[in-house]
Amino acid sequence: MEPKVAEIAERVRSAREAMNISAEEMGEAIGMTAEEYLKCEQGAKDFSFMFLYRCAEKFGMDMIELLTGENPHLTGYSIVRNGKGISMERRKGLEYHHLAASFKGKFVEPFLVKAPYVEEDLDKPIPMSIHEGQEMDYILEGTLKFIYDGHTEILNAGDTVYYNSGRGHGMIAIGGKPCTFIAIVMKGGTEK
Repeated sequence: MEPKVAEIAERVRSAREAMNISAEEMGEAIGMTAEEYLKCEQGAKDFSFMFLYRCAEKFGMDMIELLTGENPHLTGYSIVRNGKGISMERRKGLEYHHLAASFKGKFVEPFLVKAPYVEEDLDKPIPMSIHEGQEMDYILEGTLKFIYDGHTEILNAGDTVYYNSGRGHGMIAIGGKPCTFIAIVMKGGTEK
């Protein structure tokens, strides 16, 4: 199930207006201009995982509420069956499957991520992300080229990278086939 961009954009707009937050303040919190923010909020421009993550942080709500309109309610445990995580493609090429959507009060956002192998991307700059907190990525299959703050690492099945996500990081599948990995995004402050 992939939530529709227009529906998510409407939930973001409604939350911002209910909290009386200006588009300028939201743009600043997310790292874009007010005009870029409003295009996302209007559904005219697709938004990234980080856009949703930062909006949810600013609103003090669970990201899943923005994605689905439902408030997570489980507190003891949550099971997501194989292939049933909430799916979203929020950065060109990377497909995220949320692995704990219905769990309330998460300290982390766990994802199964699928990065396709795209030969043309090998010669392009890798898109970089920056977000507050820390992240751990565990490679299940394939090979991932991981860039972090000017360093390049090649990760294979069984490898793990743990990092301060407040610095520039990006990744693509290499080696002629897709890469699948578990990404755990931990909320909270980070040292730069």
